[in-house]
Amino acid sequence: MKRTLSYLWPLTKKVSSEFSGELEVTWLNGKKILDTKNANYSYGTLHQILDVALQKTNANRGGHTLILGLGGGSILQLLRKKYNFYGKITAVELDPKIIEIAKKEFNIQQYEPLEVIGEDAEKFVKQNDKKFDTVIVDLFIDIKVPEQFYEIEFWQNVSILLQPKATIIFNAGIGENQQAKINQLQQQIAQSISFEKIEHVKGTNTLLLGNKI
Repeated sequence: MKRTLSYLWPLTKKVSSEFSGELEVTWLNGKKILDTKNANYSYGTLHQILDVALQKTNANRGGHTLILGLGGGSILQLLRKKYNFYGKITAVELDPKIIEIAKKEFNIQQYEPLEVIGEDAEKFVKQNDKKFDTVIVDLFIDIKVPEQFYEIEFWQNVSILLQPKATIIFNAGIGENQQAKINQLQQQIAQSISFEKIEHVKGTNTLLLGNKI
């Protein structure tokens, strides 16, 4: 019934989060999406941006994939349903409310083998000792990437987790304000990760797509 009614007008449920502010789960035109006040977190524009990133990479579909920043889990749908990734996926998400929404509203359990870890991504990459074939970094608070995820230390720790020739996708920001930081990061990490920068994806986002050297 909600799916049918959503073609007539949006149906929204609001959830307060300590980390993300007010979250909105909305039925719109037969689809359920997750938004913050100013940004789409899953199944809307963000879904399309990550789709572009996956189209432009040649990742190991049977390997171990790490996702830093889960949102509602639309990246899981892309990996499993559109791009036929069949290896294990580990997803790290700081916000327990988002994890709850991803499980209850978007049924991410269907994308097994899947491990969801409730932890800060910066801490995870510093302390984890597993290796990954694909790493997708999509770490936003509303419309901003927190400053620590542009720092060379974070990316050096990510690099340690990568298998040889691993694929890396970084949803690096919205608009022009962070371009200097993105360019600096690209240069600083160049000996470990070779990144290509793609700007204005869907008119808004900058992507860094790369491989472990």
